Amino acid sequence: MGMSVTISAATAEDAEQILKLQYLCYQSEAELYGDYRMEPLTQTLGDLRAELDRGHALVARLGDEVIASVRGEVDGEGTALIGKLIVHPRMQRHGLGGRLLDAIEAHFAGEPATRRFQLLTGHRSERNLRLYRSHGYASVSTRVMSPKLTLVTMEKDAGAAVPSARTSATFVTSA
Repeated sequence: MGMSVTISAATAEDAEQILKLQYLCYQSEAELYGDYRMEPLTQTLGDLRAELDRGHALVARLGDEVIASVRGEVDGEGTALIGKLIVHPRMQRHGLGGRLLDAIEAHFAGEPATRRFQLLTGHRSERNLRLYRSHGYASVSTRVMSPKLTLVTMEKDAGAAVPSARTSATFVTSA
């Protein structure tokens, strides 16, 4: 028998679990780029709470455990900046990241000011690049951050966010 994974808005009480999960999930990125000082690994609980207060965040839960999260906010130009899409390593490759991406897009698409979605990823993060491309994102610019890291900015028009069967808020997985 499987357990249901539910996606819902994050609450202030989720902050500690999100931060711990973020630290776990970004270890592979830090190894890939040889940089263990990247912002997701150095973010404080206070900074995370402020980020949650400023924007919108979603969590995916398996029972009481936060196993995935994504956050974002809309800037003054109508760009929904989506970031820190994380999925617990044991839950990756089951479509959960795509479901969270669809869900946060659906949230921001409901705001009249939202004109486009934008996210950043590293040039070596092939899984991320594949996921974002499969959801309609295209590279619009790159920025060299260091000899080891080039950030890729990806965007898509908010009108391109078409609800699909993938946006289901609950799915069943074997535990």
